[in-house]
Amino acid sequence: MCRLLLASLLGFAFSQAAMADDDGHVLVLGRISDNPQAHYEQLKPLLDYVVPRMRDVGITEGRILMARDAQQMASYLRRGRVDWVTETAGTAMQLQQGAHAQPLLLTERNGVNRYHTVFFARRDSGIDSLKDLRGRSIAFQNAASTSAYFVPATEILRLDLPMEILLSPMDRPPAGSVGYLFARSELNISTWVDKRLVDAGVMSNLDWDNPRRMPPAYRRAMKIVHQTNDYPRAVEMVRADLDARVRDRLREVLVEAANDPDAREPLLRFFKTTRFLPIDAQDVQALDALRKGIVRVGQQIE
Repeated sequence: MCRLLLASLLGFAFSQAAMADDDGHVLVLGRISDNPQAHYEQLKPLLDYVVPRMRDVGITEGRILMARDAQQMASYLRRGRVDWVTETAGTAMQLQQGAHAQPLLLTERNGVNRYHTVFFARRDSGIDSLKDLRGRSIAFQNAASTSAYFVPATEILRLDLPMEILLSPMDRPPAGSVGYLFARSELNISTWVDKRLVDAGVMSNLDWDNPRRMPPAYRRAMKIVHQTNDYPRAVEMVRADLDARVRDRLREVLVEAANDPDAREPLLRFFKTTRFLPIDAQDVQALDALRKGIVRVGQQIE
């Protein structure tokens, strides 16, 4: 009964949010989701915390709208149906490219606000640098991953190495190319490299240090062959034409939340967020490089 009630509430919230284009008093928080019920429960507490603190700029109600992918969310942003989106850096830059959404703040999760990608291979693989991937295979996570697809694919293309998707781990790339597959999870990536199903793999440095994703028995046989520069872990984005007063007040409320005991639980529910941080010049540079890399990935290998 509770699940049915929640599903009904979700459907009502989504349909109401879809009609909120002209409701200047409503703040609509968006999320790309393959699990709307779980994400609704993560988003709602922070939205409920934020809305009462924005009455001075005319916000009296909050709603949530989910999208199935970045293209749908970009459409919502362009049409004014979503005001604020929380996403990983890669998807955030897709939304900037597709809908001119603007970065508002960095999101620190579990005390980490920036991270980087590591490329790894077995110690006995003969791979010591990215150039050694020519004629070899590499495992990414999925086509939406920042650390395990967009960033590493950009690094490979930067060296002018052609990339070709493989049919299976048994398939081999054309001579001179880098073959790639999607392994769906970090544990699968590390397992495929350990079992020699692929020659190399990628993941964030956080996953590399996580024994559930890179088991110690595997890691002992691995070596890091390349590391990227740091980039933001997650970003809060707002639509380009959001009222400046609403945008600025939202930034203030989110930054101040880390010092408010009443925000502790909503932040924790919000993807284990510890605080929101201003975006500095280094972050702008990293995000711009990531955006350009995503465009290149789309043009050359997708």
